[in-house]
Amino acid sequence: MDMSQSDDATKGVRISRTTDEGSVVADDVLAVEEPLEIRLAYRGDYGVPLSRGISITMRTPGDDEALAAGFLATEGILDSREDLEELTVGPTEDASGLGLAPNVARVALRDGVDPDLDRLSRHVFTSSSCGVCGKATLEALVARGLARISGDDFRIVPDLLRSLPEKLLEGQSTFAETGGLHATALVDAKGQVTDLAEDVGRHNAMDKLLGRRFLANDWPLSDCLVLVSGRASFELVQKALVAGVPMLVAVGAPSSLAVELADSFGMTLVGFLSAKRFNLYCHPERIIDGNSSS
Repeated sequence: MDMSQSDDATKGVRISRTTDEGSVVADDVLAVEEPLEIRLAYRGDYGVPLSRGISITMRTPGDDEALAAGFLATEGILDSREDLEELTVGPTEDASGLGLAPNVARVALRDGVDPDLDRLSRHVFTSSSCGVCGKATLEALVARGLARISGDDFRIVPDLLRSLPEKLLEGQSTFAETGGLHATALVDAKGQVTDLAEDVGRHNAMDKLLGRRFLANDWPLSDCLVLVSGRASFELVQKALVAGVPMLVAVGAPSSLAVELADSFGMTLVGFLSAKRFNLYCHPERIIDGNSSS
């Protein structure tokens, strides 16, 4: 299981820590947040080479190639690994003088791929915390061709679900240092975490995880669930649906539109997962009675 982070994912600082016993100077560790621009290169009308920056997101450095691929795949720009000609990540010059020049993920599409940039629901800048304001409606997703989840064999028993929060924490090495990262994990029907990604933004953590599988040609992901360390938003459900994930499980609460989207497209949605309980919002058929063999 690859749970590695970039060496640049954390930064040490000196702080003043205050308690009811007084203040002391101490060392602390922060999660790094830096910009990444995703730039698309493709051929337009009459074969004219084009290059367009389509997103700047604030992310934790590491897995930038997977982040770019996951973003483009879940936004409907990439349909398969074969659509990619080349994907590289490198620095740009800082014109601001503030040291905030973004790294750039340059994504070159193979000849013949005509990206529908009107599909993009995020434009130019995205926030690492709140995602998209004014996200596309359910009707727009239907028109885009998002498929209903069906025909999968994924099933899991309740006690294995309740064991997942502890397993998630065990895999969050950078969160353990900083307390400042979200996590998204793939979990098989035996309750084993098979992959995990961390990032300062919950949407980036999802893109990194799904992007790894996309680049490995392991897509759609019909034999696992996705577990998120925070709440279940509309956008996280949408991304998981694009990847063919039959179940999304959240440690936090789902939004009303997340429940509506999951229900409409056949996804099982679970929220408020802990060692003692969880809430099931729709499509209960994938959670079965039985004894676990963890």
